[in-house]
Amino acid sequence: MEKHWWQEAVVYQVYPRSFQDTNDDGIGDLNGVTEHLDYIKKLGADVIWLNPIYQSPNDDNGYDIANYEKIMTEFGTMADFDRLLKAAHDKKLKIMMDLVVNHTSDEHHWFMESRKSRTNDFRDYYIWRDPKNDAEPNNWQSAFSGSAWQFDEQTGQYYLHLFSKKQPDLNWDNSDVRKSVFEMMRFWLDKGVDGFRMDVINLISKPEGLPDVKTEGQANLAANGPHVHDYLKEMNEQVLSNYDVMTVGETPNATTRDAIRYTGFDSHELEMVFQFEHMGLDGNENPALGKWSTNSVKLTDLKRVMSKWQIDLNGKAWNSLYWNNHDQPRVVSRFGNDQAKYRVLSAKMLGATLHFMQGTPYIYQGEELGMTNAKFKNLDQYQDIESLNAYHEFVDQKQLATATEMLKYLQHSSRDNARTPMQWDETENAGFTKGTPWLAVNANFTKINAAQAVNDEQSVFNFYRKMNQLRKQYDIIVYGDYQLLDPDDDQVWAYTRRLDDQDLLVISNFTERTVKRWYDLSQQSNKVELIGNYSDDQNETLRPYECKVYLIQ
Repeated sequence: MEKHWWQEAVVYQVYPRSFQDTNDDGIGDLNGVTEHLDYIKKLGADVIWLNPIYQSPNDDNGYDIANYEKIMTEFGTMADFDRLLKAAHDKKLKIMMDLVVNHTSDEHHWFMESRKSRTNDFRDYYIWRDPKNDAEPNNWQSAFSGSAWQFDEQTGQYYLHLFSKKQPDLNWDNSDVRKSVFEMMRFWLDKGVDGFRMDVINLISKPEGLPDVKTEGQANLAANGPHVHDYLKEMNEQVLSNYDVMTVGETPNATTRDAIRYTGFDSHELEMVFQFEHMGLDGNENPALGKWSTNSVKLTDLKRVMSKWQIDLNGKAWNSLYWNNHDQPRVVSRFGNDQAKYRVLSAKMLGATLHFMQGTPYIYQGEELGMTNAKFKNLDQYQDIESLNAYHEFVDQKQLATATEMLKYLQHSSRDNARTPMQWDETENAGFTKGTPWLAVNANFTKINAAQAVNDEQSVFNFYRKMNQLRKQYDIIVYGDYQLLDPDDDQVWAYTRRLDDQDLLVISNFTERTVKRWYDLSQQSNKVELIGNYSDDQNETLRPYECKVYLIQ
């Protein structure tokens, strides 16, 4: 296997709106990212993935783009971006942009032209259809609730939007769309950006004929469509292959087999995908409620899914490793234990369990502090369009949940849990802003913040920092083969990695109980503990949320 820099890298994801506000308008900005580059560098990350920073009306927090080549006014100017890019590169940090090209904003020039008339030059940039029996062209549902079709009075047709009605889907079957997207990508790559995270990229090729679906359809009904690989190969050939960059595609509903087609070492499409299988394990028993639940994840299910991705992709393609991002609740509240007694221990344990697998690890801002879900008490504290739409659909319209139940679901699963402002210090608004923050700061910021963590050798931050240092010291952490031990153990996740004549043994206790486990590897006498979240090693005794990683040679 040929080695690449992006396999050895650690990615730090910045959600700019919530990272650092430098002009006191309550919204994070690009200068705020520049201000904290030393913090990211100290953590040991190599790449910064920026969530969308383009001009947008913010119907979906920047994922509805009105101009791909202008900066969102609240975030600053193109000069601010150029300064951030140069400062990052000076510190040997790379910048990865968020590429959102399944859809645009309805305020994008292309769409405003497209809706003017059926004969407009941009009409075919989007997916327009006549009504069917005086109703929508098919029964597809938007990922954000309601029909995926919006009627446009001016031309008497519907347009497709797999997400918000202000996010019309682009028609990738039109070669002019592809040319326009590729030209825009070159604009950023020629500036010197180091790669793209591609939003819902496996939805760009819609099923032939746009047929009705038999089940309650979400946006994923368009996943892995008939021409998606043709379009990504074209993108790679026309654009990506001409630059030394990394790519990761967000691919809902992708299987390991799909992933190998997208990212196989000889596929010439993408380098990695974000899979969602492990993110769907705590969904509601009622399929109509989807992800909205308060369920805990069964460890045996989590091990099965993550191990399948490790084994199926080994030697064929490359994994992305993530617990958190801007669309997922905080992992220490979800898969760990965010009570004061166990938060730090379980945050470290989760970090080690993930980071010692094969793949490129992604750290979402605040994960390295053990930030928790916000647990907002009132609906009016939530801002996320998906959360608010779900509340109105399931409580007000369909009565599938009570107001109390749905609020608990939001506390567990809302995307706003990840979007509360970064907790920098104990001062007002956690040091994020001197203004009124766009989203409320988590009330626990006086106990959980970067200023405290950076100076505490036992903090989650310094544990993550040490993991990132170890990754640069030992090839086995990056490239070793993975093997799961005891798949039916519902308390402990143990696995090995092997490279040449070395082994890693990773052991994680996912419970608050003390348990005993012994893993009989033949060279036990030559083992050294690389990292653990307790100050001593009690061999076969595993204390609550204990994790330890041994090198055996």
